Amino acid sequence: MAEFTLELNDDQKQVKEWLHGFAADVIRPAAAEWDEREETPWPVIQEAAKVGIYSLDFYAQQFFDPTGLGIPMAMEELFWGDAGIALSIVGTGLAAVGVLANGTEEQIGTWIPQMYGDADDVKVAAFCSSEPDAGSDVASMRTLAVYDEAKDEWVLNGTKTWATNGGIANVHVVVAVVDPDIGSKGHASFIVPPSTPGLSQGQKFKKHGIRASHTAEVVLEDVRVPGHCLLGGKEKLDERLARARERAKAGGERVKNAAMATFEASRPAVGAMAVGTARAAYEVALDYAKTRSQFGRPIIDNQGIAFQLADMRTRIDAARLLVWRASWMATTGKPFTSAEGSMSKLYASETARDVTAQAIQILGGNGFTREYPVERMHRDAAIYTIFEGTSEIQRLVIARTLSGMPIR
Repeated sequence: MAEFTLELNDDQKQVKEWLHGFAADVIRPAAAEWDEREETPWPVIQEAAKVGIYSLDFYAQQFFDPTGLGIPMAMEELFWGDAGIALSIVGTGLAAVGVLANGTEEQIGTWIPQMYGDADDVKVAAFCSSEPDAGSDVASMRTLAVYDEAKDEWVLNGTKTWATNGGIANVHVVVAVVDPDIGSKGHASFIVPPSTPGLSQGQKFKKHGIRASHTAEVVLEDVRVPGHCLLGGKEKLDERLARARERAKAGGERVKNAAMATFEASRPAVGAMAVGTARAAYEVALDYAKTRSQFGRPIIDNQGIAFQLADMRTRIDAARLLVWRASWMATTGKPFTSAEGSMSKLYASETARDVTAQAIQILGGNGFTREYPVERMHRDAAIYTIFEGTSEIQRLVIARTLSGMPIR
């Protein structure tokens, strides 16, 4: 048995240093500009593609890291640079995870490369699950997919919201209802190929934070996709639906739906994003406290400031450990018997929210201005307690897992 260690190996250290350098030299200098512009930072994404960060190969290497730490390490470093730009770089990954979690090998090999494009012609992808009336309550989803057997096509109708890269994506992964009678168990995921008629961008949202990341509605009006665009295939879907119907009749255990499978796989990565933002704000506050003098001494000499920084650092390290544990468990096939994935996302996201607020407090009036980055970091951090499951939903998942109640 391998000796227990929390130390990164040499390869991981090299990747971490490489990502940190890109975040420091390319992402951070562009952060304020693209936050103000509220536009997708295509030039930065292209730079990431040129050096190999925005690519299927890079994410595959990190995803298949046998320790499970490749993805969280990468997320932390990129989001240390800037959350909005980093989300534009990694947002395609959620759609890719949707395909990896639910698709066949052929679907994975066909569609994921099209999500990224190449360094000369970068593309992005979108995962579309939330709806205007169905965010946390996935059972209320109304986007409908109807099978046209004569043409072997699925017809999708509905409106998705809060979709990262929605409408501008080359490939959209859409979660839709195929059997309304069994609630969230009757959902399936579909690939909508590039330039498919009937798919359009709805409202683009002007946001409080992560403003360099494109977020919009996606409208589906009689969108027809070939049968092979159903992730996992129809035979697998029919078998799953049959089991779900039988269990529904018997009042049995829940069956995992397509959206839940994607979110469960990605929650530790979101926790790592939050850790990166929290760490960035903490470092700014620490440097400021060491150099800012009041009453003839650096403000870090004041116990009130020093204790805040001590708590900030402790929470960041604790959050990282929860993320690493969940990521290691997922990679090594350990079941989340206590909702460890949700634990990591909950604690890290609330740490980012609180640490960035404390950073503003330490900087005082300067922290409240856009001359210093902690103001932007605090706005960005607010999203972590909301997307991919609010803090309230994470607590519900954890509590129901502990109690043995079904997670609906």
